[in-house]
Amino acid sequence: MAKAKKYRLAQIVERFGGEIIGNPQTPISQVATLENAGAEHIGFLTHGKYRKQLAGTRAGAVILGRADRELTQLPRIVCDDPYLYFAKVSSLFNPQPVARPGVHRTAVVERGTKIPASASIAAGAYIGRGVKIGKGVVIGAGCYLGDAVEIGAASRLHARVTVYPGCRLGQRVQVHSGAVIGADGFGIALDGDAWCKIPQIGGVAIGDDVEIGANTCIDRGTLDDTVVEEGVKLDNLIQIGHNVRIGAHTAIAGCTGIAGSTRIGKHCMIGGAANIVGHLDIADRVVIHAAAVVTRSIHKAGSYGGHPAEDSRSWAQHTAALRHMDTLRERLRNLEQQLSTREKKA
Repeated sequence: MAKAKKYRLAQIVERFGGEIIGNPQTPISQVATLENAGAEHIGFLTHGKYRKQLAGTRAGAVILGRADRELTQLPRIVCDDPYLYFAKVSSLFNPQPVARPGVHRTAVVERGTKIPASASIAAGAYIGRGVKIGKGVVIGAGCYLGDAVEIGAASRLHARVTVYPGCRLGQRVQVHSGAVIGADGFGIALDGDAWCKIPQIGGVAIGDDVEIGANTCIDRGTLDDTVVEEGVKLDNLIQIGHNVRIGAHTAIAGCTGIAGSTRIGKHCMIGGAANIVGHLDIADRVVIHAAAVVTRSIHKAGSYGGHPAEDSRSWAQHTAALRHMDTLRERLRNLEQQLSTREKKA
């Protein structure tokens, strides 16, 4: 691995903005947690519970929010959103590894496919007929690209990604190992006592700047395409059914399942292990809590959770009531006994 380049605090602020307090020439070579940082590391504080770690950190500098600017005497960058600032600084110190252009001798490229000189095709990859690959694309070891697949410029498929025929990925798409794009949707019709498979003749269309986590599966559409719009971020182990549409810049955490023909809005956030049944409409800017089960369409932006999912305020009230159910039941039993005693005396 190449030696990381060092930056001074002043150079970091020149790139990303913020305010420097302390020595602007402080050298930084990497990001780190407050607990494990060394003299050339920059740490960050985003939550009050880590203030003890800030007091004892050996970091050379830290990133703080404006309300915390006086919590340390260390050199520091003060900004509006320390977590976002950390993300940008971490990207500066940890860029994606540069792949060597060319086609490995063990890769298979079928007729009708042209590989740009700037693209990289690793060992054991299979590239089908009529595939279109953009400039700077990286195809990892053991990947499978079916016929007529399209991969936009600067996209990267890590090892063992499968893209079924006719699927399209935009520019700067990241797909992690084991992901499957374009497998048949779960389309079956009951014929007496047996199931009849419905051919899945749609495709999958992935927008620009999408990231797809490891072992996530996106099914092809039955007739029309399954669509993932630009900027969507998908965690590992997500299942997206056929004909689903996910709006731009939505983020979905791991183990979520979305059944067929549901439409998710733009800028939504969906927690891990959420389940969304089919044929629903979810509005823009909806937050769905982890492990929620969504059984009805959501037409208004806001926060939702529970089983079945409801707005967060109602969910919290109902959950609180359930916690006191045993007490309420005991009180009711006592009241019934008192009434019964009075009736007998009467």
